[in-house]
Amino acid sequence: MEQLKHECGVALVRLLKPQSYYTQKYGTQSYGLNKLYLMMEKQHNRGQEGAGIACVNMDAAVGTEYMLREKALGKDAITEIFDRITPEWTEAQLYMGHLRYSTTGKSGLQYVHPFLRRNNWRAKNLCLCGNFNMTNIDEIFDKIVQQGQSPRIYSDSYITLELMGHRLDREVERCYAEAKEKGLENRAVTRYIEDNVQMANVLRTTMSDYDGGYVMCGMTGSGEMFAMRDPWGIRPAFYYMDDEVMALASERAVLQTTFDLQVDDVRELPAGKALIVHKDGSSCLETILEAKEQARCSFERIYFSRGSDRDIYRERKQLGQQLTEPILKAIGGETDHSVFSFIPNTAEVAFYGMVEGLRNKGLNVRSEKVAWKDIKLRTFARL
Repeated sequence: MEQLKHECGVALVRLLKPQSYYTQKYGTQSYGLNKLYLMMEKQHNRGQEGAGIACVNMDAAVGTEYMLREKALGKDAITEIFDRITPEWTEAQLYMGHLRYSTTGKSGLQYVHPFLRRNNWRAKNLCLCGNFNMTNIDEIFDKIVQQGQSPRIYSDSYITLELMGHRLDREVERCYAEAKEKGLENRAVTRYIEDNVQMANVLRTTMSDYDGGYVMCGMTGSGEMFAMRDPWGIRPAFYYMDDEVMALASERAVLQTTFDLQVDDVRELPAGKALIVHKDGSSCLETILEAKEQARCSFERIYFSRGSDRDIYRERKQLGQQLTEPILKAIGGETDHSVFSFIPNTAEVAFYGMVEGLRNKGLNVRSEKVAWKDIKLRTFARL
C-alpha cells in the first residue's frame, strides 16, 4: 500500500491561439514548452525524486501520435526529460508537468506522474497528475474491484486513473448514444463526442468518493483539460488566464515570474471547484464538491512553498512574531546572553518576524548566521 507522503508540484499550460500566433509574436515554436519548463524549474523544490511531462496535439493526423509523455527519476529529471523533446512536442496545444517529492513509501519510475490511459478513441485517452494524499484508498480500491476492474498496481495514483478512466468511458458512451439518436454516423459521431463530453460529469462521479487533500490535474486526447482542488482547500493551486494562454501551478509566485504578472493577476483555485478548459478553448469554473471548512496544509505553506509569495511571506513572518513570548519564557528573559539565528533557510522570514517582535518589546537582541546549508551540509544544527 502507498503511504501518505506526497508533497508535489503541478504545472499546466493551455495555448488558446494557433501555433502560428506564438511563432510570429514570440519568435519561437516552443512558447508553450518554454513556459512549462520555467514553471517546473521554479518549482524544483517540489521535485527532488522525479519529474514528468505530457502533451496533446489536437491537430495530429490520424495514424500519428497525439499524446506524448516523458518521465525521469532523480534531481536532474527536469533537464533529462526536456533534453528528450522531439519536434512533435512543439505542435501541441496542451501541456502538463509534474514534480514528485515523496518522503516515504514506494518509489520508482512507475510511480512518477503523469499517468496515461490509452484508447483508440481520442476522447477516452486520459492523462493524470496531481499533488495529493488520499486517505481512503482502500475503499476506492474495493469499489473498482466490485465494478469488475483488476488494477495492475496498488497505488492511489493508478487507482485514481482507472476509476476516473472508467467514468470517462461512461461519459463518452453517453455522448455516443446521443449522437446515434440524432442520426449521426462514423466521423460525425466522433466529432459530436469530442464537442460534447463533459469533464464536470466525470469529476463529480469520481471525486465524490475521495477523502483527503488534492489538486487533481488531467487532460484527454480530444483536448479537454482540467484541474480540481479538494473541498477543504488542503492542497494549493493558482491559475492565470488571458486571451493567449491558461496556466496553472502549485504556487502563485511561479506564475508571477514565468509570465511577468502582478500578484492580483493570479487567482487561487477555489476549494471544491474545477477549472475546465474545453477543446475549443472556452473555460469555466465548475463546482464539483461543496466547499468545507478550510484546512490548508501548514507544512506546504510554512516550509515547502516559495517564500517570495506575498501571503506566504506574511504568514511566515507572523509565525515568527508569535514565537516571541514562548522564546522569552524558554530563556528566562536572558536576551543579553542569547544569540538568535535560523535553520533551515526557509525559516529566515519567520526569524525576521521573531527578531522584530523582540525589538518591539524594547529588547536589543544579538543575531548571527550560524550555519550554511549546501550540498555537503544536509543536517540541522541545534543550539
